[in-house]
Amino acid sequence: MTTAIRRAAARVSSLLPSRTDLAQVRRDPRRDLLAGLTVAIVALPLALGFGVSSGLGAEAGLATAVVAGALAAVFGGSNLQVSGPTGAMTVVLVPIVGRYGPAGVLTVGLMAGVLLVGLAVLRAGRYMQYVPAPVVEGFTLGIACVIGLQQLPNALGVPKPGGDRVLVVAWRAVEEFAGSPNWTAAGLAVGVAAVMLLGARWRPTVPFSIVAVIAATAVAQLAHLDAAKPIGDLPSGLPLPSLSFLDLGSLGTLLAPAVAVAALAALESLLSASVADAMTVGQRHDPDRELFGQGLANIAAPLFGGVPATGAIARTAVNVRTGASSRLASLVHAAVLALIVFAAAPLVSRIPLAALAGVLLATAIRMVEVGSLRAMAKATRSDALILVLTAAATLALDLVYAVIIGLAVAGTLALRAVAKQARVEQVPLDRGDHSDEEHALLAEHIVAYRIDGPLFFAAAHRFLLELTEVADVRVVILRMSRVSTMDATGALVLKDAVEKLRRRGIVVLASGIRADQLQVLDSVGALELLRRDGHEYATTPEAIRAARDHLEAAGVLPPPRPLAHREV
Repeated sequence: MTTAIRRAAARVSSLLPSRTDLAQVRRDPRRDLLAGLTVAIVALPLALGFGVSSGLGAEAGLATAVVAGALAAVFGGSNLQVSGPTGAMTVVLVPIVGRYGPAGVLTVGLMAGVLLVGLAVLRAGRYMQYVPAPVVEGFTLGIACVIGLQQLPNALGVPKPGGDRVLVVAWRAVEEFAGSPNWTAAGLAVGVAAVMLLGARWRPTVPFSIVAVIAATAVAQLAHLDAAKPIGDLPSGLPLPSLSFLDLGSLGTLLAPAVAVAALAALESLLSASVADAMTVGQRHDPDRELFGQGLANIAAPLFGGVPATGAIARTAVNVRTGASSRLASLVHAAVLALIVFAAAPLVSRIPLAALAGVLLATAIRMVEVGSLRAMAKATRSDALILVLTAAATLALDLVYAVIIGLAVAGTLALRAVAKQARVEQVPLDRGDHSDEEHALLAEHIVAYRIDGPLFFAAAHRFLLELTEVADVRVVILRMSRVSTMDATGALVLKDAVEKLRRRGIVVLASGIRADQLQVLDSVGALELLRRDGHEYATTPEAIRAARDHLEAAGVLPPPRPLAHREV
């Protein structure tokens, strides 16, 4: 009992901040302060936009960026990760808001945070490495399309149409705009997106998103553009933490959405942290600790009216590119946003919704890495198929189903490829010390098969068909030293093949069974079937000698001649 408690305490302790984190914060604070300020400038319009898109309002996006951003920076597993509201999470939240309302979203976020902490304690973070690259690329492409389509109502300056599917909502928004065009809103959205995209090519280090938003807001105010609807009043500060939204009776109903949100938060956060690692030298995130930090962030954010948060790839990339070296930069980002909430809420409230839509449209376009998509499409047909299916499922269904479908297709294709590596081929008998005449007699009555590769459910039945089509011989030797892996299905098929051959009067001998495969053979009775009559041997020469003894006892072969009379 004491040992178990110590292990549990050690596991929890490994998820908490350490002295190493503090030492890294002290390494180069000036660079981290500058990086944090830059990220905050980039994050402000994104936090506002994603808050509006989620359905809970701009203040929810700001609260998430401040609260979740600070907690994930302190407790997360990456020194460079920046967390907050993201487009991928917004895609999931929109239908939850429509069905359960704002209180339902806050409850889902709280539950998802608890689930993430549980995943961290169970050390589930390492399984992220098993998500194939085509699934991630297709997932990202689908998210970019959904984010872009979600912005059409605000970008076109029309009321958001009803509907559960983003394609339907976008089409209705276009129809509404065609009937009553709002060129002011459309012009602001296109202008902001154009400034961001062209500016990023001209001066990649300049945060053109905030420049474009400030310019659009100034134009709308100075020209008195009434058609450019602003964000509206924002509270000057964060609300006091509260659990008033929590309805214990609805927890069972909200469990499925909470699992979906937790799965997405884990996937996107760990993916973002991996991207940060790839952009640096010497930085490696702790996946379990990252899940723990995101869990705490998502538990706290709803208490302040914030939406569920994840690691944000775009903001994390900006953080790395501007020279961040520790989690101090992410903390500064959250602090600057908090200062804006308290000091500049009246100014922020005047930003046109169309300008924020332009920011998110540009963000969606920049999410699509054409080079990566082209590489995946050219790699193999399987990779291209997985990418397209994942992207289409993201667009037509939802993100969690998309990942599940992508993983299922990828797994099926991978099993198919592995199953093709399994081979059963007839091999000539080892000559040993037999004479030509004796070896010819042995080869007439004994056939040896070598099994190569995995003997598991995806390849086992093809193996059974090949093996039971053996011609009329007396003895079959199965050389199994090259069987790389075996599952219960493979063992059962082997047992079935042995029984079928024995019913035809054929003796089956096995050689070279690996120690790690004895248990699975024994569990289904295949090992006992072979050992009962002494038909399991360590080496192939031993099996051949046993086969010769069997043929001699059956009168098929003459007794061996004395060694002196054999041909040399």
